[in-house]
Amino acid sequence: MVESDSNRFFSQIPVFEEFGGVTDLGNYRPLPDDWALVTGDIVDSTGAIKAGSYKSVNMAGASIISAVLNAVGSQDLPFVFGGDGATVAVPPSGIEKARAAIAAVRTWADEELALSLRGAVVPLKDIRAEGLDVLVARFKASEHASYAMFAGGGASWAEARMKEGKFSVPAAPATLRPDLNGLSCRWSPIPSRHGEIVSIIAVPGPAQDAAAFRDLINGIVAIAASEERGGHPVPAEGPTPGLTSAGLELEARVRAPKGQRLKAKLRAMMEYALGNGLAYFNMKLGDFDGRRYKSDVSANSDFRKFDDGLKMTVDVDKARLAMIEQRLEDAARSAVCRYGIHRQDAALMTCFVVNPMQRDHMHFIDGAAGGYALAAAQLKGKAPVLVKAAATP
Repeated sequence: MVESDSNRFFSQIPVFEEFGGVTDLGNYRPLPDDWALVTGDIVDSTGAIKAGSYKSVNMAGASIISAVLNAVGSQDLPFVFGGDGATVAVPPSGIEKARAAIAAVRTWADEELALSLRGAVVPLKDIRAEGLDVLVARFKASEHASYAMFAGGGASWAEARMKEGKFSVPAAPATLRPDLNGLSCRWSPIPSRHGEIVSIIAVPGPAQDAAAFRDLINGIVAIAASEERGGHPVPAEGPTPGLTSAGLELEARVRAPKGQRLKAKLRAMMEYALGNGLAYFNMKLGDFDGRRYKSDVSANSDFRKFDDGLKMTVDVDKARLAMIEQRLEDAARSAVCRYGIHRQDAALMTCFVVNPMQRDHMHFIDGAAGGYALAAAQLKGKAPVLVKAAATP
C-alpha cells in the first residue's frame, strides 16, 4: 500500500449500518503495517471522578483525540474514546506530529486540569510481533458521522504496555500547548428517560472462547436495541444546552493559556447564545441550522462502540438491565467474559466540532458520574485475563 493510499485507509473501509455488525470480522480491515497507535489515559481517574472532576476527566480523554487529529490535519482517522482516555491510529506521515501532540496534552492536562495523563506511541510492528493485530471497522452512526471499531487484541495490548510505562512519550515543555480547536462541552447532563444510564464494558475472559463471546455481545446488543432508539441516551431532538460557569472555565482552559482567557470566554458565550437563539426561533445563519444541528448532535453521538470488547452507555429500563446483567454474570461464571457496569442518572457529552457549519461534528458519550472509568475499575477487581485473549469478534 503506497503512503497516499495508506493515509486514506479509514475512508476506504466500507461502512456497516447495523451495530450488531461489530461481531462480524468481515467488516474489519487490518491496519497498515507502518501505522502506529497513539494511546493515553488519566492516572487514577477513579480518584479524580470521586473528587468531582468527572467533566475534566472526560475533557482530558477527548483532548487526546482532538490534539492528534488537529496535529495530523485529518478527522478521518480511526479512534476510540474511552471516557478517561482514548486511542488514535495514525499513518506514518503523522506519527511524529501525533507524538508531539500527546506530549503537549500531557503537559496541558497537568497544568490546566491537575490530572496526570499517560501517553504512548506504539508501532504496529511491535503489536504484530506479539501475535496480535489491530483490525478496524467503520460503523455508520449517521449520514454524516462514522466511528472506528477495533478488534484483534492489539489496541488492548498497546494500552496495557502504556500503563507499564513502555513506549512512553515524555511530557512537553511547559511553554507548548496542544491544538484543541473544536473541543467543547456546552450541554447539560442528559437525564435518563427509561430508568438508568448504564455504562457497560465487556471484554473476553480466560476461556478465550471467541464464539461464546460473540454470542454474548450479540445478545446484549439485541436487548439494548429493543429499547426506544436502541437505548440511545440522547433524545432524537438533541440534548439540552447548558454552559455553566465551571464549563465555561474548562472551555477557556482548552482555548487559551492563563492570562488570555477573557476573550475565549466571551467568544464561547457569544457562540452559545447565537446557536441557542437560532435553534429556539428555528432560524438559519448561512449553512447553520440551529434545530438541525441539535438533532445532528444526537445522531452523531458515539454511545456504543467495540474496542477489543463492548463499551456502551445506554438508557434502559429495569427489565432490560436485569436481562443484560444476567447474561453478563452467566458469561463471567463461565470465564467467557469479564465485565463492569456503572449506573448513574444521567449521561455526559463532550464534543469535537471543528466547523459547526458542517454536519460531520462528533460527540462522545459517557456516564455523567463515572461511566466507563468506574465500570473499568470493576473489571480490574475480577480475575485477570491472558493478554492474548483480547477481543476478536
